[in-house]
Amino acid sequence: MFKVIQRSVGPASLSLLTFKVYAVPKKDSPPKNSVKVDELSLYSVPKGQSKYVEESRSPLEESISQLRHYCEPYTSWCQETYSQTKPKMQSLVQWGLDATDYLQNAPPGFFPRLGVIGFAGLIGLFLARGSKIKKLVYPPGFMGLAASLYYPQQAVVFAQVSGERLYDWGLRGYIVIEDLWKQNFQKPGNVKNSPGTK
Repeated sequence: MFKVIQRSVGPASLSLLTFKVYAVPKKDSPPKNSVKVDELSLYSVPKGQSKYVEESRSPLEESISQLRHYCEPYTSWCQETYSQTKPKMQSLVQWGLDATDYLQNAPPGFFPRLGVIGFAGLIGLFLARGSKIKKLVYPPGFMGLAASLYYPQQAVVFAQVSGERLYDWGLRGYIVIEDLWKQNFQKPGNVKNSPGTK
């Protein structure tokens, strides 16, 4: 039994080895004609005509095909929506990671300042009881006031930019109201004569 195992292990271990063999024809040998596969006795190929015939669809395949055609607009819409929202979601996730990193490595004194600003917002909400307009104005106003105490340079820049925007919006609103007033309330007969006309 030992000899049988020894003989079977020898060829099996040789089969794991890989090596290349290069064959070079002799210079004196005459050129050999290549033999076709059909000419070999072992490989006789039956001669016959093969024709592809498409099988008819089963009812299950028909219903799946109809379902796919029915769902195609919805799947394309979902793919478009996904491709449009994916960058936005990635930027939102990146913003969240950056904010988390900033809060974990916050500068000294950041959290007490954040607490004071939040408390100012709560005071504004408390003082704005009873009026919806006050609820819209007081909390952000008190929070902005508290934030401007801790971050005066950023508050000045914010006030300049927001002041310019408010002025621009007010000017646009004034122009729109003036146009509406002229169109609806001034009639051609109500125009007063200027001092130089009779």
